[in-house]
Amino acid sequence: MHDPDAAVPDPVSQPSVSERIGYGLLFGALTAIIVIALTFVANLIAGLAFPPFSLFDFMTRILPGAVVTASIDTIVSVIRGFQLGATATVAKLVEQSIALLLFIFLGALFGSVLGLLSHGDSPSRLPAYGLGIGLLIGVLVLGAELYVGVTTVGIAVSLMWLALVFGGWGLVLGTLLGNVLADGREVPRGEVTRRNLLLTGGTALAAVIAGGLGLGFLVRERRSSRPPQPVPTPSSTETSGVAAAPPQPTLSARIEPVMGTRSEITPTDAFYRIDINTLPPDIAADGWHLEIDGLVDQPAAMTLQDLQEWPAVSQYITLSCISNPIGGDLISTALWTGVRLKDLLEQVGLQADARALRIEAQDGFYETVVMDDLMDERTLLVYAMNGEPLPQEHGFPLRIYIPNRYGMKQPKWIVRMTAVADEPPGYWVDRGWSRSAIMQTTSVIDAVQVESDGNGGVEIGGIAHAGDRGISRVEVQIDDGGWQEAELRAPPLSSLTWVQWRFADDVTPGNHVARVRAYDGNGDLQTAEPGPPHPNGATGLDTYSF
Repeated sequence: MHDPDAAVPDPVSQPSVSERIGYGLLFGALTAIIVIALTFVANLIAGLAFPPFSLFDFMTRILPGAVVTASIDTIVSVIRGFQLGATATVAKLVEQSIALLLFIFLGALFGSVLGLLSHGDSPSRLPAYGLGIGLLIGVLVLGAELYVGVTTVGIAVSLMWLALVFGGWGLVLGTLLGNVLADGREVPRGEVTRRNLLLTGGTALAAVIAGGLGLGFLVRERRSSRPPQPVPTPSSTETSGVAAAPPQPTLSARIEPVMGTRSEITPTDAFYRIDINTLPPDIAADGWHLEIDGLVDQPAAMTLQDLQEWPAVSQYITLSCISNPIGGDLISTALWTGVRLKDLLEQVGLQADARALRIEAQDGFYETVVMDDLMDERTLLVYAMNGEPLPQEHGFPLRIYIPNRYGMKQPKWIVRMTAVADEPPGYWVDRGWSRSAIMQTTSVIDAVQVESDGNGGVEIGGIAHAGDRGISRVEVQIDDGGWQEAELRAPPLSSLTWVQWRFADDVTPGNHVARVRAYDGNGDLQTAEPGPPHPNGATGLDTYSF
């Protein structure tokens, strides 16, 4: 019998739309961190693609070139403005961090969608909804991986793995949200169930622990365990061909650079790395081959061993990124070893109507090499760097070097070369950068040493570079004084490298500003008018306050 005097319970609380979305955002983001950790460990152990990076690489490939260029310029400017470290290294860390944050955002979005779907009696259906949406995301991730070329274990294996990961993610996320939102329907408004609290706290703790482990591995960037390499010692006995180094006695008799000037040869570990990947492609030498086809008489497929059996050519080379700002560090020098491209093309026989070579890389990068560069004896297919096999991050097993061109014209991780009758644009040309990418003449102040005796003596040192045109003269200006000639550390290691220079003068005590400019080997002065890297390479004069 109903007792009219009995207490009437408070009305049961129904989660509002904002509460459902809020729970979805929270659990979606937290579980996304667990997925990051899980898939990164799988990447380390089994070589499976890492979805956050695959999605980021896919996004950067389909975005308009103007957006990508603006992003690159902004990242470089921030790194240099705040002096955050080596531009190439920090830029990669920034890209990777953005990729992880975007994936966490994807998780939050996933959770919020499930939160919106939970209305009425539907919380019990959220696991099924989560499973379906998760499988759909897994298929989209597989498409992104195939597009960017990072799937190395086969489509079937990748599909099964991604279905397991993303389907499981959706199932777990839907179950968590279903339980939490169902709890909210069983208690009066304002109360928090112990189950709700344990679920939220436990998930958060697991996400933080798993995410911390995964991100800890990530920061290491799968670096080799070998110690940092020392600066190589220049030697003319290591080089050959038309760009061989001068005799050793000549090199030994040169002036010494000013203390603080960058090394004449860049250690491999410090050589700049700019490419379109968050992680470099992982290519095994076994099973790799270079396909040469198109307008050739004898199409070929060459292994790395086949290429190494050809006469090797080694030459010191300075390579620069077209995104390098004035005074930047996206420029390095190393000893490159490989086979002349001209020799290979003579063997396969270029047909009369062939005008260029289209090169394709494992990561989807592509570029066109014009005939003048194809026939240049200094153009190499490179498989070794500073006397060791080409590192993975610098293009293993094969990359190309082309004299006088910025790095954007020189693919790494090459898998195919096709002789063509036209000159199709390359990857960065399609995105608004220079078609020719000829290196600008540039000069940089690396170091200023002021004598401590108070007499005003100062030594200034740095590098200058003008592609294969060489450097004939470097001049320094202090404050508003006249331009004075610096002393070159000549001859350089080869006709393809930068030249170090030094300058000494007396200045009055106080604050000063030094400027530098260079003339190329043809006697042409570098462009003094400031210009951005896009689209033809940065111009302007480097300055140094002391």
